[in-house]
Amino acid sequence: MTTKDQAIIRLIIIGDEILSGRRYDKHFSKLIELLGARGLQLGGAQIIPDDLDTIAATLERSFATPDIVFCCGGIGATPDDQTRQASAKALGVALELHPEAAALITERCAENERNGVGSADMSLPENQQRLQMGMFPQGAEIVPNSYNKIPGFFIRNHTFMPGFPVMAWPMMEWTLDTRYRELHHLTHRVEHSFLAFNLPESRITPAMEHIELNWPGVKAFSLPSVGESGGQPHIDLGVKGEPEPAAEALAYLRQQVLDLGGSLSPALK
Repeated sequence: MTTKDQAIIRLIIIGDEILSGRRYDKHFSKLIELLGARGLQLGGAQIIPDDLDTIAATLERSFATPDIVFCCGGIGATPDDQTRQASAKALGVALELHPEAAALITERCAENERNGVGSADMSLPENQQRLQMGMFPQGAEIVPNSYNKIPGFFIRNHTFMPGFPVMAWPMMEWTLDTRYRELHHLTHRVEHSFLAFNLPESRITPAMEHIELNWPGVKAFSLPSVGESGGQPHIDLGVKGEPEPAAEALAYLRQQVLDLGGSLSPALK
């Protein structure tokens, strides 16, 4: 199992519709929210197209890491869905119909028939096509889908989910709470920030470098604003890390702003 020191958590979003702007991604902010509630954080994200070779190459590199990876999109059974095939290609294994997935898809078709939609006859071409959504790389495990029973799959620390938030987000939660519960809240990290005015970013940079040299594990950050919304130009300065050293570093940084001629509130007009 991945240890806390190795647990870089990443997101891969797969879909031409995101890159073209036809749809807007919602998974990035949701995963950050779900991780934060569990004392975890996102370590990276990327968006790639529905192209078999591109997905396979991306996944081959990703499978070579110990990272925890969530992949959203492209696990359906239409020609533009290439993620299942690409994951098998990246792993060098065949696709096979997962028996649990087949049972769940069959159950879903029976439910549809009871609701007056479609047929439960699995020999029909449309239901045979639905079974394609249960074709996973050899060795994969299913990821339950509480919305419509059509599962995602898990292999080598990678969780593959549909692009639909109503399905993907419960799958993310289930995975975090079932597979990675032991990683939750292993360390308590905080983030503090404040606004500094009348101070160029270049002047406070040495103080930020001093923090990272003298408070191991504490990271300083700076987000400058030029006053684009009509406000006064300022810098959003802060630190993040374990509570005690972060608090010490924050106090140092605030004092440095004052010592260097800045202010912690807008100048009175």
